Amino acid sequence: MAKLNIMGTRKTWLTLSGILVLGCLILLLTRGLNFGLDFTGGTLLERDFKKPVTAAQIREVLTGPELKSMDLGQSVIQIGDGSEALIRTKALSDQQIRKVDEALTKKFDKVEERRTEMVEPVIGRELLAQAGWALLIAWLLIMVYIGFRFEFRFGIAAVAALIHDVVIALGIFALIGREVNMPFVAAILTIVGYSINDTIVIFDRIRENLQKRRREGLVELVNNSIVETLPRTINTSVTTLFAIVAILLFGGATLKDFSLALFIGIIVGTYSSIYIASPLWLGLKSMEEKKRTRGKAAKA
Repeated sequence: MAKLNIMGTRKTWLTLSGILVLGCLILLLTRGLNFGLDFTGGTLLERDFKKPVTAAQIREVLTGPELKSMDLGQSVIQIGDGSEALIRTKALSDQQIRKVDEALTKKFDKVEERRTEMVEPVIGRELLAQAGWALLIAWLLIMVYIGFRFEFRFGIAAVAALIHDVVIALGIFALIGREVNMPFVAAILTIVGYSINDTIVIFDRIRENLQKRRREGLVELVNNSIVETLPRTINTSVTTLFAIVAILLFGGATLKDFSLALFIGIIVGTYSSIYIASPLWLGLKSMEEKKRTRGKAAKA
């Protein structure tokens, strides 16, 4: 473990990350995200089936041959007291809603309409703006906290790594065209919290070693600090991924996009804590020391 030269390859990883972030930004600008019902608006169907039903049974009808052309596979289904269900799907016409009701009645014999509503896109735009503000406020508070707890350079490096994580997660979703909804936003905020936790562990070790190993060069000190915390980072990430993979495989259709975003985020967040945040701090610290050295030379 001590022979690992992580900092020796930092320029390669920073360059690779820069290319990935640039590519993701291009994808976001050209292809865009596939916004779901939460952001684009759609149709809300509340139905009483008079007997216990499951989300899987309802989804089987929505994706069945009779409704296949309507592409309702991404619908969100919530079960109430066992016989009531709330179906959130894309915008449907009156004729399409009747077709859905007919297919449900054919499968479950008796279906009573409780509520049929159209979700306005303007509400979706408000939610999207709120999600963006939540992310910006989270980044700002993280920078303030780390700046107070450590030093401002640590805060800049940490938030830069978080922006890197979010941009790559968004870019991958834009590339594969998966739906972006409120659970996805929750996953992104979870990724931010998880990634910053890993980063702070490494930064704490760097700060500790700065006090103990004053004769050690900066590059060697940062490299050793990462290596010392690496087992903890790997163990935490791997055990978390076990749980996320289980949700991804067995959690059902409504949790797939959420768990996929977490899966991507945990991997990217772990990588950025090691190869982005620490090298960025090292670069900022080195710039400060060079400036200080030049200042002393000028005075002399």
